[in-house]
Amino acid sequence: MSDLRISEAFLYMDYLCFRALCCKGPPPARPEYDLVCIGLTGSGKTSLLSKLCSESPDSVVSTTGFSIKAVPFQNAILNVKELGGADNIRKYWSRYYQGSQGVIFVLDSASSEDDLETARNELHSALQHPQLCTLPFLILANHQDKPAARSVQEVCLTKVTTLGLSVCCTCAAMLESEKISVIRDMLVILFLNMKF
Repeated sequence: MSDLRISEAFLYMDYLCFRALCCKGPPPARPEYDLVCIGLTGSGKTSLLSKLCSESPDSVVSTTGFSIKAVPFQNAILNVKELGGADNIRKYWSRYYQGSQGVIFVLDSASSEDDLETARNELHSALQHPQLCTLPFLILANHQDKPAARSVQEVCLTKVTTLGLSVCCTCAAMLESEKISVIRDMLVILFLNMKF
């Protein structure tokens, strides 16, 4: 074989390798879905989302207004819009509901009876809101590590359990890999119940 034929063969092989490795284009984009995360101040929304996003818990600061976190999954990305839970911010929650495909409600299971009643009222208000009432809800009873923590049965009113909503007990501050996977599994169940 002549040198010219050999170099043509190598060029052709280089071309085939280039096509095989480089010309497939970018991988297909993962679909993105929008969730809203609500709950009173101090319920642990920011800590929980930071853990789910593998961020350091040391830098967690209570949300004023809103923030958006992307929770990556293998086949999708959940864009979670976390809304601050202060009294003066809750009245604006409904302005951020549009376009949501699911709801995460976080409550402090160790809070005072008055705060727990306020959280129940906010939850029931969200359940009845026209933009949310048909969406899947995930209710997280957080702060299960505290001595005053209540069980799911103590936290929820009859309306929540009769609607068949998913309720999960958590402790964002102590989420270990196995607990994170439970929460992620609950998010997958929430995702599977979304209407597109």
